[in-house]
Amino acid sequence: MFEEVHHRPCGRPTKSGNPCRAQFSGPGFACKLPTTDHEKALVEAYRQGLEAGRAQERQWRQRAEAAQVEHLERRIRTLRTELDAKNRRFEVDGDQAVTVDGYGYRWSGPGALDVGDRVLLPENYVSALRHGPGPFPGTVTELGTTYTGTLSTIISRAPATPRQTS
Repeated sequence: MFEEVHHRPCGRPTKSGNPCRAQFSGPGFACKLPTTDHEKALVEAYRQGLEAGRAQERQWRQRAEAAQVEHLERRIRTLRTELDAKNRRFEVDGDQAVTVDGYGYRWSGPGALDVGDRVLLPENYVSALRHGPGPFPGTVTELGTTYTGTLSTIISRAPATPRQTS
């Protein structure tokens, strides 16, 4: 009954006794009038099973897609780390290269800078708009840089800010 998917006539006897000639395909029965309660229950059970199967398929597909996305994100992180390791410069012409707030700079002052050190950076056209004219403060966020262009030189370490006592 449910495996047939090609067009077929209903064939059930109508009220006049002649076979029904309605054409249909798919599961179930074409005519609702000659359908018994048992047959209606079978069709409803089939419909519910089909709906449950499709819902389960959607769940499995979503899980599989989420797992694939997670795998690809891990792979991207791994490749970025490998690329960073290959391209990261820690020294430029004898000066220490560092990343300050996401941008590459060079340090030629006394001692080496560490992550978290506060420094004064030279004015540029963006800093003039954001901070006003003159040098502006920044924080060393990484040692080394992956930037391959010309690096600006850090002016100095930022003066220590006095601690407030309450």
